[in-house]
Amino acid sequence: MQYRKLGGSGLKVSEISLGSWLTYGGYVEKQNAVQAIEQAYDLGINFFDTANVYERGAAETLLGETLKSYKRDSYVLATKAFWPMGDGPNDRGLSRKHVIEQCNASLKRLGADYVDIFYCHRYDSETPLTETLRAIDDLIRSGKVLYAGVSEWTASQMADALSTADRYLLDRIVVSQPIYNMFERYIEKEVIPYGEKNGIGQVVFSPLAQGLLTGKYTALADIPSDSRAGKLEGMRSGITEEKLAKVRALSGIAGELEISTGQLALAWILRQSNVASALVGASRPEQVIENAKASGIELSADVLASIEAILK
Repeated sequence: MQYRKLGGSGLKVSEISLGSWLTYGGYVEKQNAVQAIEQAYDLGINFFDTANVYERGAAETLLGETLKSYKRDSYVLATKAFWPMGDGPNDRGLSRKHVIEQCNASLKRLGADYVDIFYCHRYDSETPLTETLRAIDDLIRSGKVLYAGVSEWTASQMADALSTADRYLLDRIVVSQPIYNMFERYIEKEVIPYGEKNGIGQVVFSPLAQGLLTGKYTALADIPSDSRAGKLEGMRSGITEEKLAKVRALSGIAGELEISTGQLALAWILRQSNVASALVGASRPEQVIENAKASGIELSADVLASIEAILK
């Protein structure tokens, strides 16, 4: 496993990281989830991502229980807050109240004294940016959070965050978590260029397009009923014949390189120096092993050109 610096910070994270959205606490059986986490750690993956809203805290609880077996300073732990955690008017968003309370609740579920990264899970237009950033800065100064991050914020929103932090001498955000894969490339226009210039690294989610870029779905009629796409209508609706045709062509390139289609997709993402880590999910240990092999794979200019020709 290879490691990269996270934005302008000194923190180093594994090129492949393990997430818990849709996998831990609900969709995947506990034993499989635990084995996937343990396998990841054994392979040198040191970066584990979760959020309060994933299965309403169950994902945090499972991840925390599993990681207790390892020294706390040997891994990087990230969680998030924004989405509703209750029915009350203050049970959502990025108000000082919600940020502080949710961080404390996450730490309790994780069984941890601190998280390395605390993300604002989305942008909150109803809360003053100064209020949110000062709340996170206070968490950092108290030792409960080490680094601030955002998820799915635009370059303009991140620019506002940095200027606000500098104006009030608050800790700057150092990491952004956007969606990024061969079919979702909007961050190439503004988010990545802004991150490169301003010390904000990208930790991208859905790098395999929720399994589509592994090549396991070959035709719309053949999607397994027990797969995530088979169980979740929202995922199934995002799979088209056009995308499947592109994946088949990509699989041809992967075959020539003697790597899997998923490894090709991950290596393609890691060609971006501003991407610190690709965040993958796993429902069983074998998937972790397969994805981890993408670390260190370098794609030639000719291969990248061939990929681009397919994706256009």
